[in-house]
Amino acid sequence: MTVDQDVLGEDERTQHQVSTAAMVGYAFAAVAVFGWFLFGLLVQRQGFVDSVGESAGAAFALLLAVSVVGTLRRNGE
Repeated sequence: MTVDQDVLGEDERTQHQVSTAAMVGYAFAAVAVFGWFLFGLLVQRQGFVDSVGESAGAAFALLLAVSVVGTLRRNGE
């Protein structure tokens, strides 16, 4: 047993399902980040490392936005 299992009540341990809309959003974000990488690499010809860095920055910005929105939604309940 972990500490989390000892502290949380039985109703707080339930796992939440990810909605279909969220999965479609995640897939769209992944395709968009990969497309941004290909755009930088093939169209702008800025180099592999620069393209990876730029798309990684975009991915981290998306993760930050998802985290903030999730926190706001969870605290609003």
